[in-house]
Amino acid sequence: VENLSKHFGGLKAIDNISFEVREKEIIGIIGPNGAGKTTLFNMISGAIAPTSGKVFFNNEVISHLKPYELCKKGIGRTYQVVRPFNNISVLENVMIGAFNHISSVKEAKEYSMEVLKKVGLEKEADKMGKSLTIANKKRLEVARALATKPKVLLLDEVMAGLNPSEVKEMLPVIHRLRDEEGITILVIEHIMEVIMNISDRIIVMHHGEKIAEGT
Repeated sequence: VENLSKHFGGLKAIDNISFEVREKEIIGIIGPNGAGKTTLFNMISGAIAPTSGKVFFNNEVISHLKPYELCKKGIGRTYQVVRPFNNISVLENVMIGAFNHISSVKEAKEYSMEVLKKVGLEKEADKMGKSLTIANKKRLEVARALATKPKVLLLDEVMAGLNPSEVKEMLPVIHRLRDEEGITILVIEHIMEVIMNISDRIIVMHHGEKIAEGT
């Protein structure tokens, strides 16, 4: 990310931010509400275009690409507010992600079952998306993103709304994504116990600026 800025009228939501992420690294992004964390994710994932600055991925400028093009290149993300497809099964929810790189329905189904096992949702495969608990909806959100085969995964407050025991269950899931799948992860999180537990480095944001970065 190089000199990235986003202005909404007179508001500088993101003000000249630069940082780099190395392969298979877990980067924690912290800061108060309104610091610009989700806006940063929205620019990296192509949901909004930057006012100025660039995002590079594998030495290629990607800041002008659409979200579906970035998904094909290997950038996946979850959203702070979970929105499963309510009236189809958990398995079908994940298959939608799998169709990013698989065209056969049979293969997409098999691959999606593997993904559900990775996040601990295989027993919920036939349930409707809307019937899951909030903790399992968060897992489904991760599974859908994971099914697109990301090289980089952006996790936006994936622990928000979970109780302490659900948070503890989620930590090894994130560790496995990096350690077993080799995925590079950027995570926005307010729960410090989570951030301290999983991050290799932390970036601190405030009023749209990066105010600190390090271990």
